[in-house]
Amino acid sequence: MIFIYNDFGGTHTTALAAAFHLKKLPSHAKLTREQILNVEYFNKLNTSDMGRIIFHGLDEEGHSVYTVGRGNSKIFVPGIKDMFEILQKRNGTEEQLIFSNTSPTVPLSMTVGGFFSRRLGIDFIGVPLLVMGAKQASAQIAYLVEHTKEMANKSSEQVLIIDNKKELLITEVS
Repeated sequence: MIFIYNDFGGTHTTALAAAFHLKKLPSHAKLTREQILNVEYFNKLNTSDMGRIIFHGLDEEGHSVYTVGRGNSKIFVPGIKDMFEILQKRNGTEEQLIFSNTSPTVPLSMTVGGFFSRRLGIDFIGVPLLVMGAKQASAQIAYLVEHTKEMANKSSEQVLIIDNKKELLITEVS
């Protein structure tokens, strides 16, 4: 299996999701500022990195974990899905591809913090808001990762796109 966590920028909730998936963060504890800021790629990517699929590691079952920022594109994920299916047919592989959208977990403080930090370069305002947002969203992100793994294990689809509606995440985590 190949897991790809995706959202607008690919540097906040996706990085946290990859860290939870790879057990680099505790999933049932309050995160500290240091834990959040030490997550690989957290708040380190720029607009020019959108569309870049970044490898984070192999999980305990040997599955690859990636992240990507797709920007406003509604065609990025379907395009990658089609390319993957072409390559599968051509090469005869049975690998399963899982796209999981982390956007529903993004709180307002993280959106504003990301804008200040990544777009305007004003870290003294943006980073504290990002940390606050990461703390607010961490339980939902950890749940999203577990939900993603469960859906992947239950599915026989070669390419599974999990939208992760906000209502489901709020209901399940509360």
